[in-house]
Amino acid sequence: MDRSTLTRTGIAGAVAGLGLAVGGIAIASADDAPDTSSTSAHPGGPRGERGGYDAAALAKALGLKEATVKKALDAVRDELRPEKPADGTKPTPPTEAERAARQAKFVTALAKELNVSEAKVKTAVAAQEKKLEAAREERRTESRADLVTRLDAAVKAGTLTEADKTSVLKAFDAKVIGDGPGGGGFGGGGRGGPPPAQSAS
Repeated sequence: MDRSTLTRTGIAGAVAGLGLAVGGIAIASADDAPDTSSTSAHPGGPRGERGGYDAAALAKALGLKEATVKKALDAVRDELRPEKPADGTKPTPPTEAERAARQAKFVTALAKELNVSEAKVKTAVAAQEKKLEAAREERRTESRADLVTRLDAAVKAGTLTEADKTSVLKAFDAKVIGDGPGGGGFGGGGRGGPPPAQSAS
């Protein structure tokens, strides 16, 4: 058993001892590390951001109707959807260069679908990405604060040691564990590719 496996096992033990698995803490193995810099939004985000770009916000930025933008986003998502490996294995997380290339293809395809300049679409998408990233960081900060409170209680009760607490927080900060599937940058849909369209509701 290698060192990384031992480390994950130790963290898993501490997490399980605290009951955090039930509370929404997810552990990612080194072989299935989440793509934390993906352009995906996550469930539970601000209104209109659940699961993808906010079609209403993009429409406003581009001076178009929301329905038109949503239809275009859906079309581009389907067009650029990556093929699943034939052998059923999980796809390898994309590199930074691959993510950048996919994002460029997304902007180009969306601009073509909407008949709008790429520069204008790129600016609108970048503005929304900035908002999505801020929302993700805010959720992660809140999750860490909650985690610290629960760890402190577990240490006080004797369930965990200070060393356990330090290990779990170190893992959280390194994004080895996160606040559940689809939250805080872990397990959100569409690794490395543009997220699906969502209209504000």
